[in-house]
Parts: sequence; structure tokens; C-alpha cells
Amino acid sequence: MNDLTVSPAADAALAPAAPEFADILAAAARIAPHAHATPVLRSRAIDELAGCELHFKCENLQRGGAFKFRGACNAVFALSDEDAARGIVTQSSGNHGGAIALAARLRGTTATVVAPHNTPQVKLAAIRAYGARIVPCEPLQSSRDAVTAQVLADTGGVLVHPFNDPKVIAGQGTATLELLGHAPQLDAVIAPVSGGGLLSGTAIAAHGVDPAIEVYGAEPQGARDAHDSLREGRRITGRTPDTICDGLRAELGTLTFPILSRHVREILLVDDAQVIAAMRLIWERMKLVVEPSGAVPLAVVLAQRERFAGRRVGLIVSGGNVDLGLASAWFADAS
Repeated sequence: MNDLTVSPAADAALAPAAPEFADILAAAARIAPHAHATPVLRSRAIDELAGCELHFKCENLQRGGAFKFRGACNAVFALSDEDAARGIVTQSSGNHGGAIALAARLRGTTATVVAPHNTPQVKLAAIRAYGARIVPCEPLQSSRDAVTAQVLADTGGVLVHPFNDPKVIAGQGTATLELLGHAPQLDAVIAPVSGGGLLSGTAIAAHGVDPAIEVYGAEPQGARDAHDSLREGRRITGRTPDTICDGLRAELGTLTFPILSRHVREILLVDDAQVIAAMRLIWERMKLVVEPSGAVPLAVVLAQRERFAGRRVGLIVSGGNVDLGLASAWFADAS
């Protein structure tokens, strides 16, 4: 594995200021006219299997089918009219791209999405349906960044980064704000981690409500850069991810790494087989369509029963945009 590492000092020089709890409260007010307040659901059957009390924050039922609309909406609607008129540019493996496309349409401006060529077709179709232009790139973060920089130079648009943006992080944190309003006194909250925007917002929101809440990240073994970065104390980049969790293939950003280092207790790992089993369990027991990335928190709980036994745990179910043909094949192979 040919890792690249970036020193914390170098990151600090590049990172924007981290959002605070007040920014999440402001984001909640800003996006309220546009975003869904998604339900928090329970399953006694899954509780029995997990050995704890689980509260599922169903962001698969958010507009655009994922939590990403929260951050995209907050960032796009926080822009001045002059900046919004320049058009929005982003990079995305799918869900954030669709969210930006929808938010831009609601704001009355244009969007361009730089997307890896292996992005699931169901997610590319959503981006197009919302009226955005797609520019392809290679899956590596370096290619995403290079193509995005070229698009910004060509169009003069405004960048809304999928995770290394304080307004995006603040928007993502509103999901946990709602979760804790519905299910107070949770012992722990678990969210998937990719670039770290969702987990950063989750942690800031959770600790703004109750500093004693334990915040965990959930990550697939085939894209474990966040786990290894926090363990080694420096951001690891340059890996090629290998996981069915297409929404969790990005690297931690210069802004998200220090936030997670301060707030997150641990990143917990599961393999793709465990993710598929958890995904199938949610489909069968809760009748919810959840994509692999959204099932990773449940997979972590099922793999770590002793850690969470008897506790009240909130799970951020991050999205439900999945190719149904692929899902059928995954379930068949696991049978």
C-alpha cells in the first residue's frame, strides 16, 4: 500500500475555520424551508439482534435520497446573490452531486459536478435529472481535485466542496440535531465516514447538545484511510479504495481531519460482507431501501455487540440511492 501522508502542520495552513455549534443551529434555520425533517425509526427485531437500543435517523428519506442535501442546501443558500449567479461547481461520487444540483436549481442557478467514471448510474441519472452538467474524472482524489480546479478556471464558478467546507459540515450536523431532539440522552452516535463532512457535523452537533455522548465513525475495511489517519495522527492520502460503499471512497480533508481528531472516539471497521448483511437486514426488517454506505453504522454495531450492549445508540442512515440490480446481486451472492 503506497500511502501518502500530510503533516498536521501543513494541513492547518490550508484548512478553513471549523464550524461551531452555533453554525449548526443557523444551518437548521436556513435549510428548514427546503429540507425534510426525516423520521427516527426503531426496530425491536434489530434491537434484539444487536443487544442494544437503536435509533435510526433515516436520511435515506431526505430530498435527493441522502443527508447530502442538508449541507448542499446550507452552502448554496448561504451564498450572496452575486456568487450564486456565477454557478456552483463541486466534485462528487454521487449523492453530493445530486444534492448540489437540486439546491442550485432551487436557488435558480447552474451546477457542474465532477464525478468519477465509476459513479453508480442511478446517482448520475439523479444529477442529470436535477439539471446539472457532469464532467468525468478518474476515481483517485488527485484526479477529482485536478479536474475540479480546471472546471473552476474554465467557468468562474463557486466551489462548494463535498466535505471540506464549513457550511457543508454545519448543514450535515443538522441531522444529528434532529436526532437528539427526537431521542435525547443517547449514549452514542455513529455515522459513516468518507471525507468526514457528515461525521464532523455529527460530532459537533452531538457534543454541542451533550459533551458526554460518544461519537464513532463507521468505515469499510476497503477504504480505511480515516481509521488509519486518526490512529497515526496524520492524514493519509493516495490510496485506491476497494469497497462496494461508493459513497465512502473519499479521503479526509484538511478541515475534517482535525475536527475528527478532537471529537471522535474511534473509527470502527467492517468488511463488505458485513455491510451487505446489515443492508439486507434493514431492507427486510424495516422495509427501508438503504444503500451500502448507509448500512455501515448498523454493521459496526452488529460486529461490536459487546461495546454497545445495553446502550442507547443513534445511527445516521446516510442514504438510499442504490442500483437495485446490484443490490439484488449482492443479496444473492450473500445467500
